[in-house]
Amino acid sequence: MDALIIPVTMEVPCDSRGQRMWWAFLASSMVTFFGGLFIILLWRTLKYLWTVCCHCGVKSKEAQKINGGGDTQADGACKPTDEKEENVAAEVGWMTSVKDWAGVMISAQTLTGRVLVVLVFALSIGALVIYFIDSSNPIESCQNFYKDFTLQIDMAFNVFFLLYFGLRFIAANDKLWFWLEVNSVVDFFTVPPVFVSVYLNRSWLGLRFLRALRLIQFSEILQFLNILKTSNSIKLVNLCSIFISTWLTAAGFIHLVENSGDPWENFQNNQQLTYWECVYLLMVTMSTVGYGDVYAKTTLGRLFMVFFILGGLAMFASYVPEIIELIGNRKKYGGSYSAVSGRKHIVVCGHITLESVSNFLKDFLHKDRDDVNVEIVFLHNISPNLELEALFKRHFTQVEFYQGSVLNPHDLARVKIESADACLILANKYCADPDAEDASNIMRVISIKNYHPKIRIITQMLQYHNKAHLLNIPSWNWKEGDDAICLAELKLGFIAQSCLAPGLSTMLANLFSMRSFIKIEEDTWQKYYLEGVANEMYTEYLSSAFVGLSFPAVCELVFAKLKLLMIAIEYKSEKREKFCLILINPGNHVKIQEGTLGFFIASDAKEVKRAFFYCKACHDDITDPKRIKKCGCKRLEDEQPSTLSPKKKQRNGGMRNSPNSSPKLMRHDPLLIPGNEQIDNMDANVKKYDSTGMFHWCPAKDIEKVILTRSEAAMTVLSGHVVVCIFGDVQSALIGLRNLVMPLRASNFHYHELKHIVFVGSLEYLRREWETLHNFPKVSILPGTPLSRADLRAVNINLCDMCVILSANQNNIDDASLQDKECILASLNIKSMQFDDSIGVLQANSQGFTPPGMDRSSPDNSPVHGLLRQPSITTGANIPIITELVNDSNVQFLDQDDDDDPDTELYLTQPFACGTAFAVSVLDSLMSATYFNDNILTLIRTLVTGGATPELEALIAEENALRGGYSTPQTLANRDRCRVAQLALYDGPFADLGDGGCYGDLFCKALKTYNMLCFGIYRLRDAHLSTPSQCTKRYVITNPPYEFELVPTDLIFCLMQFDHNAGQSRASLSHSSHSSYSSSKKSSSVHSIPSTANRPNRTKTRDSREKQNATRMNRMGQEKKWFTDEPDNAYPRNIQIKPMSTHMANQINQYKSTSSLIPPIREVEDEC
Repeated sequence: MDALIIPVTMEVPCDSRGQRMWWAFLASSMVTFFGGLFIILLWRTLKYLWTVCCHCGVKSKEAQKINGGGDTQADGACKPTDEKEENVAAEVGWMTSVKDWAGVMISAQTLTGRVLVVLVFALSIGALVIYFIDSSNPIESCQNFYKDFTLQIDMAFNVFFLLYFGLRFIAANDKLWFWLEVNSVVDFFTVPPVFVSVYLNRSWLGLRFLRALRLIQFSEILQFLNILKTSNSIKLVNLCSIFISTWLTAAGFIHLVENSGDPWENFQNNQQLTYWECVYLLMVTMSTVGYGDVYAKTTLGRLFMVFFILGGLAMFASYVPEIIELIGNRKKYGGSYSAVSGRKHIVVCGHITLESVSNFLKDFLHKDRDDVNVEIVFLHNISPNLELEALFKRHFTQVEFYQGSVLNPHDLARVKIESADACLILANKYCADPDAEDASNIMRVISIKNYHPKIRIITQMLQYHNKAHLLNIPSWNWKEGDDAICLAELKLGFIAQSCLAPGLSTMLANLFSMRSFIKIEEDTWQKYYLEGVANEMYTEYLSSAFVGLSFPAVCELVFAKLKLLMIAIEYKSEKREKFCLILINPGNHVKIQEGTLGFFIASDAKEVKRAFFYCKACHDDITDPKRIKKCGCKRLEDEQPSTLSPKKKQRNGGMRNSPNSSPKLMRHDPLLIPGNEQIDNMDANVKKYDSTGMFHWCPAKDIEKVILTRSEAAMTVLSGHVVVCIFGDVQSALIGLRNLVMPLRASNFHYHELKHIVFVGSLEYLRREWETLHNFPKVSILPGTPLSRADLRAVNINLCDMCVILSANQNNIDDASLQDKECILASLNIKSMQFDDSIGVLQANSQGFTPPGMDRSSPDNSPVHGLLRQPSITTGANIPIITELVNDSNVQFLDQDDDDDPDTELYLTQPFACGTAFAVSVLDSLMSATYFNDNILTLIRTLVTGGATPELEALIAEENALRGGYSTPQTLANRDRCRVAQLALYDGPFADLGDGGCYGDLFCKALKTYNMLCFGIYRLRDAHLSTPSQCTKRYVITNPPYEFELVPTDLIFCLMQFDHNAGQSRASLSHSSHSSYSSSKKSSSVHSIPSTANRPNRTKTRDSREKQNATRMNRMGQEKKWFTDEPDNAYPRNIQIKPMSTHMANQINQYKSTSSLIPPIREVEDEC
């Protein structure tokens, strides 16, 4: 007897007996499924039989045609067949169109299809939610369709599902497989029962839980919406959706059979379980826990649990660990940056390591920059290690890290690159393949510019020749602030300037680096050095009180009253208003304009504000510069922004300066050309300079013509030259020696002032570099090794002005401690060498110069100690050396007598303070300095490169070599630019200030008298000691105060003007063809013995030359001139020749007589 389960009520018309009718709901689904399956199979069978019959008929007709019978009948029978085929084709075409339309409607390739697919999924989830609500009711109950709101909604959903089912059926290619799909089965067992429930006025919960299987398509829906893009996220959503849908579907089946009971038990063994209790039961069953508090009582339930344990346990054991692994492998730094209103942010990418990040943050967030309201967002594709992560946490208020790549537009969107103030790209300075590293950074620039062309990019480049590739990027624009910091160009430029003014590399490196002031009470060299280290370079707009004054007048006033050092200004040409030029120490002819930007050296950004606040009416009688603040008598113009240099960025096209703001652009303005410029006597038909007029040039020379053998070098007397010891081989990466030679061949040197350059190293390596060097004069090569003392003695290293030690093999070694082994060994080898004083045949460089325009006939300018002479170097420790290092910590091995701690920072070590060591790591500070003020990079590049311009860079990018140009007034005017030099105090017009004088007095006198701008001191390390010391080491003092006391041995760093009158006869003599042997010899720093082809006349020639030199030296000694023997030369020659000693002459003759196989000695003389 059936159980009475459904209560009978008068409100709901239902079966008066209240018996179950679950079979009617289930029968509707079964009939639909099997009926449709039967129809499909029947259609396929009939279609197959029809195809077979038609195939047989065609074959019989073809047989009749072959036999030749019934031609007329066959022809008559063909007509109705053709008409039938046409009708079938028309019918097929119509069906195909409908099928294609249905396929488009349900596909996700169109907007309509995507909307429809998403809508079906959303409605399926809605139907599932309705099932969850109805699961709290009895399994079967009487319901009035017109009063039950949930039933009405469910009916509407299922009508939509039915229509969508029809579209899917029409679009399906294989109807049979479509009928057996999971989604189709779900529709069969969920849609028909709803219509039955409306007809019977009763509801059966039944198999509506199958709607949970729609969750399997959740990942597809998210992909259609372009939410899931990565394989890991797609896989994670797939696993989760399959696991959850299987779990909910199985729970629904247990809920159905346990609440209904077994049919063969007349539904008497049922138990009341809620749906969520069944969900709990399935979970503890899959996890094999099985608490026993909830269990299945019905036979159907237990039988289902037996099979479910097999599949569920396997799924739980495989899916759950994989889900956890995918969740655990999700990027910890995979979020998106949220911009803070009123706060700028920059994106830093490229080579992100603990060292590079710490160096960058140390300088970028330095306290001297005041409040840096900029957030730093690092983007890198590798998650940070523990040390780097700890560094980010220490700066969590201003630093964020995101894992990703700038080559991926999605990651660029995550860091909000379109709203970033700039993007900084760091390079790996220690990579084994610099060209590959540059290529990676160029690709980063291309990706970023492609995503957002207006973004400002500052990137580091390792090789100079790779800078040209940035010009190929259409959106690369230096006017908008884009900059490329070439480390090789600046590194070798710093070293080259140290060859001209030893210690300058240290001073410049400290100026653009942010250093905290370290106070030392003891009177040691570290005290004065660290006081100078605290100075940095700033920019500030000048007050209107300076308008109309000349640059030297303003510079003197600012130094004496405001305690600031101004070295350059940003000048706006009257005829070229759009061009803003950076003028370094211009002459009296340049007047300060309204809104002029000045470049200052000061210890604090607040100090530089004095130049902006200064008012002559209010501050003229103030002696304490700290009291110079914004006065109340006038209001400063709002349109001139108050800028602290490290926080100021000049983005306007007119205010932005690139390297083309070099003196080249200002020569056509008559206001800027000094009146005493004389270029009429220049030979315009001789190519002496490159096409830009910025560098000395000569026709390309074959490398064989500049190679010296050891015997030839030993017979060639070199002095006042530059020895470049370089380690490299065929496999080594090129370091770009052109960047070292170019500053030494700048056109603001007269030809006779150029120092001869001798490269000592592997000939195979130098051949690879020679293509970029063959247009420079006065260059020689000695094949050998810098570790060979014979090679070093052959090039007279004890008489050189500077010895540069470089290595191209540094980045090929994994151990950081061994990266500098070659340079360190070469440096120690030179320092341990001993030299005989009698061997020196030339006097060493005087390390000083005569100020231009000095009256030589004045008795005040006569030297106190006679002719300037420096004792010959007898030990290698006194040879001026600058060594390039890769690893900062290796600086401790250069000087064995210093007391530097191994953990001491590079700028605090003695070799760096003395200017004898240089590491590329000091250039890291240029990234933040350029961001805050891009004019700083232009100024540094102008100072160290000798005047490289964009025009020259474009030319080198085209031809990879300098192009000679004829001397025109425009190109010759480019020589008129400042250069750095060192002024000696122990003799000459400043000798009275050298002995206890005041630095401020020297500053004012040099500026007023000679237009020389002093900015530092190169002092002997033990000058502060009362006892005489034999130590010749010097250290750098940057921008000493006005009252700083001078000593006679000091060398003063200064920016000196170009003198057009100096060496005109010398220049024409040096650049002319070698028609006269004596004239060519006079302009060279190389003194050669005549060729062995003139052996009978050698002694006579040598004796004649010795007499001439002796006569010249005696005459100079009698006149007691501080300058050289040339009456038209306002500068001393770096090389001073003294008579060859009899002992040396005898040694040379003896050497020649005992060596019959010595090849002829060539004249080591330039052919230009």
